[in-house]
Amino acid sequence: MSFLSILHILFSLSLLRYVSSFDITRNDNLVLYWGQNSYGATHSNTADYQQRLSFYCGSDSVTDTFPLAFLTTFFGEGGVPSMDFSNICSTDNDPVFSGTELPNCSFMASDIETCQAAGKIVTISLGGATGAVGFTSDSQAQSFADQIWNIFLGGSSSTRPFGNAVLDGIDLDVEGGGSAHYAAFVTQLQTHFKGASKKYYVTAAPQCPFPDANLGSVINAVPFDAVYVQFYNNYCGLQAFSNPNDWNFGTWDNWAKTTSPNKNVKVYIGAPADSTAAGSGYVDAGTLANVIQQTKSQFSSFGGVMMWDASQAYANGRFDVAAKNALTGGSSAPSPTSSKSSSSSSSSSKTSSAPSSTPTSGGCAGVAAWQTGVAYVGGDSVSFNGHLWTAKWWTENDTPGGQAGVWTDDGACTSAAVATKSVKAIKTPVADVSTRASSEAQDAKSTPNADDVVTPISDTRKAASETSTFRPRWGRD
Repeated sequence: MSFLSILHILFSLSLLRYVSSFDITRNDNLVLYWGQNSYGATHSNTADYQQRLSFYCGSDSVTDTFPLAFLTTFFGEGGVPSMDFSNICSTDNDPVFSGTELPNCSFMASDIETCQAAGKIVTISLGGATGAVGFTSDSQAQSFADQIWNIFLGGSSSTRPFGNAVLDGIDLDVEGGGSAHYAAFVTQLQTHFKGASKKYYVTAAPQCPFPDANLGSVINAVPFDAVYVQFYNNYCGLQAFSNPNDWNFGTWDNWAKTTSPNKNVKVYIGAPADSTAAGSGYVDAGTLANVIQQTKSQFSSFGGVMMWDASQAYANGRFDVAAKNALTGGSSAPSPTSSKSSSSSSSSSKTSSAPSSTPTSGGCAGVAAWQTGVAYVGGDSVSFNGHLWTAKWWTENDTPGGQAGVWTDDGACTSAAVATKSVKAIKTPVADVSTRASSEAQDAKSTPNADDVVTPISDTRKAASETSTFRPRWGRD
C-alpha cells in the first residue's frame, strides 16, 4: 500500500468524527419511508417520482432513519422472502436469485452505505398494506428471524439482495393477518443482536387506534426501540388533534411508560407527507408544527416524526424539512429546493413567485409583503399590517400573528434595522427541478458521486406507472 493510500485512509477515518451518529434517545428524529413511490401512484409528473435512496441522503438531507418499504412476502418461492421497491428495484424490472422471487438489488449497496456514512440508519420494513405475511408457529417465526438476520443483517447467505451492505434493523408494518408468533420472531432476532459488532434496532408502525389490532400484543410482549404510530387513515389521525376524545398520543405515551417492556421506547407521530399520501390525516406544515411542538413539550416518550413517504415529502415543497424545523426549533435545516406538484394526476405544478407588492417607504422598504400561497423557511422576513415578521420555520398560509405561532414579530416597520432584510419564495416550477430525472441514458446502478447527485433510472428500469403496481402505504380505514 502506498504512502498516499495510507494518508487517504487516515483522512477518511478522521472525517467520520464529524458525522453525527444516530441517537434513538433523541426527541427530534425524523423517519422517512422509502420504496413505494407513493407520489407516482397519484401523479404523472415523472420528474418527482421516487429517486434512488442515496438521493435522499445528500447534504440537504434532514432524515435520520430510512425504513425500506417493503418486504412484502415472508415465504415465497424456494421458501425465501420477496420485496418490492416500485420503480427502483422489483421482480418486474430486476433479476431474481435463482429459484426465488427475491430481486437482486445489489446496486443499492452503495446507496445504503452512503446513507449510513452520513450518520443515518437504514432498516427493512416488513409487511405493508398488501403484504403476504404471518406465521403458523413459533418455530416458523424463529426460523424466519434467522433468515432475516442472514439475508439483510449481520449474518451470511448466498441470497443477500443488498450484497455486502448490512442494514441496521427491522421495522414491522403489519397491517393484516394478526399478531400470532411475532413475539417469537422478534425475540429470536434479538438473540442475534447480543454481542454484535454494531447496534441493531427493532421498530413497529401500529395504527393509532389503541391497542393496534395486529401489533398490540407484540409490542406488549417484547421490547421495541420505537413505534411509528400512524396518525392517519383513522378517527385518531392528525386531523383530530384539537379533539381530546379522539387524539390519543397520551394513550400511547402511557403505554410506553407503563406497559412496554422497554420503558425508554420512543413514540413517533406518523404523518402523511402530502394530501395524496393517505386517505385522511394530512395537515399543512404550520398545523403539523403546532402538533409537534405541543406534543414534544408534553410527553417525554416523544421521539420525533415519521412520514409516508420520501417521494411525497420532496414533491410537497420539502415537507420533511418543515417537520425537521419544527422538531429542532428551526435550527440549521436546509432550504427546500423541490417544487410542490399539483395534487391532481396532471403534470402541471403549483408555482409561486416572490410577492410583487412590497412597501416602498419606511423601515420595511424592500421587504416583501406576506402573501398566501408562498412557502417560507426559517429566517425569511415579510411585512404585514405595518410590522416586520420573521419565520421561525417552514410555513405556508399561516398569517403572521395568527394562532400557528410560526412568525416572530420584529416590531413596527419604522425600525431602521429591518431595512436590509429580504424574503425568498422557495417554490419553483417543476420545469426548474426536472433535471433530477435527466440523462436517462446513464446506468442507474453506478455508484453515486461525491455530491450525492441521484443516478437516474436507466431505460431498463421503466417508469413505475408502466411497469409496477404501486403500494401506497394506506392503512385500514
